[in-house]
Amino acid sequence: MNSVVKLLVFLLVGLTTFSCVSKKQFLSLQTELDAANKDLGKCGESLNEYMNRLSACEQDKARLNGEIRNLQSSLQLREEQMGDLRAQLADVKAQRDKQLNQVEGLTTLSQSASDNIKETLSQLEKKDKYIQLLQAAKTRADSINLALAVNLKGVLAQGIEDEDVEVKVDKTVVFVNLSDKMLYQSGSFKLTTRANEVLGKIAQIIQSRPELEVMVEGYTDNVPIKNNCIDDNWDLSVKRATSVVRALQKEHGVDPNRLIAAGRGEYNTLATNATAEGRATNRRTRIIILPKLDQFYDLLNPNLAPK
Repeated sequence: MNSVVKLLVFLLVGLTTFSCVSKKQFLSLQTELDAANKDLGKCGESLNEYMNRLSACEQDKARLNGEIRNLQSSLQLREEQMGDLRAQLADVKAQRDKQLNQVEGLTTLSQSASDNIKETLSQLEKKDKYIQLLQAAKTRADSINLALAVNLKGVLAQGIEDEDVEVKVDKTVVFVNLSDKMLYQSGSFKLTTRANEVLGKIAQIIQSRPELEVMVEGYTDNVPIKNNCIDDNWDLSVKRATSVVRALQKEHGVDPNRLIAAGRGEYNTLATNATAEGRATNRRTRIIILPKLDQFYDLLNPNLAPK
């Protein structure tokens, strides 16, 4: 292409230099010019073709670069997955080795474990026998208490059917609740005539069961009291309990070795002290009939358990 341009420049210079040329020279120059123009057109077409090819190559290059980047990302992902798989494989191998060690340990300890199981079964058998013993003891105690409660209710019902007397079975003991208005003179620990009548009937049951002990508990309301004979509610509750114990001993012949006197004061209430009815409920004396400790332990004697 440079040679064609040089030729055109030369011709132009020649034309300007020599204003007069021969026709033959002109035609020769014209022919060369036409050939040069033709070559120039072909060069332009070739240039366009090369430009199109260059554009296509650049597009291919961009596409290939994108594919390379995708392949690199895929390769990185595969490497990460392979790393995870290697880690999982290592963990599985470690678990396998651990299980193998455990199996070996179990094989080694199988005899010891068998002995331990036998020992455990033997202990469970002993515990089962002890539970049966406790159940039998509880059944016997429940039967004794039930029979005692029935006897008390039967005796106290003879001529004394009153809301001031209550017989109950509570867990392992039988007790009789007696209201203060039936037992004592108002604000006093002196027993009434009616009290001795009720205590005499209770004493009949106590005398028929010499293996049992008797605890008398005195209770009061929370109204303060103090006079020449009584310091406070604690004092009153104790004096009322000892009055009952003394009557059971002296008037009704109960062995004093079986008697216990206790004062609970204004505490362990059954009802609220905010009302007159509640205070009346709380002013009570409780006579508890319970087995002696040695009698209770007899219930737990394996030799006395049902076969």
